[in-house]
Amino acid sequence: MNYNKDTSNKILEAAILEFEEKGYNGARMQSIADRAGINKALLHYYYKSKDTLFQIIIQKAFKVFIPKIVSVFEEEANIFTLIEKFTRSYIEIYIQNPRVPGFITQEINNHPERLVNLIKSSGVDIEIFKAKIQQAVDKGEIVDIDPIQLIVNIISLCLFPFVARPIVTGLILKGDDKDFDKFIEKRKEEVAKFITKAIRKE
Repeated sequence: MNYNKDTSNKILEAAILEFEEKGYNGARMQSIADRAGINKALLHYYYKSKDTLFQIIIQKAFKVFIPKIVSVFEEEANIFTLIEKFTRSYIEIYIQNPRVPGFITQEINNHPERLVNLIKSSGVDIEIFKAKIQQAVDKGEIVDIDPIQLIVNIISLCLFPFVARPIVTGLILKGDDKDFDKFIEKRKEEVAKFITKAIRKE
């Protein structure tokens, strides 16, 4: 049997929809095959298991995600500029790839160790960002804060609205997807402003 790239891509798109709607645990290979318009035997020829499919989807998402984040970490700029660029890049990636937060959450719930290893092997060196934060503390540019706490705060503020989108849209904004889009666009600036104000040394 010959490998066909169009068939492979069709399967991946079907799998993305299946995982998005049902989550990892609820997704079924038969349902993915049905969505792709193929039989289950052909699906298994291309992808041996549901887990294999999910790993490929996660890896493809990270190939988009990681280079932009790495480039921010490596810039030579003051800590406030780095935080602004990081938050903007981080949120913009999720705007352009709205499925990624959900898939990351699923992987955290199912195989957190694999996600950690994927991030480590992708070229992201969090130690660079930690060191730059510590340098800013040592120079008196920002308040005395644990770099790890600051990094987790930044990531949480960027990621939460996407993970909890139904709650943010329906309960907090009491609107629709357009309201959420406006909220997120503004958040690219608001998160950086909030963090900067909290850590800037007066």
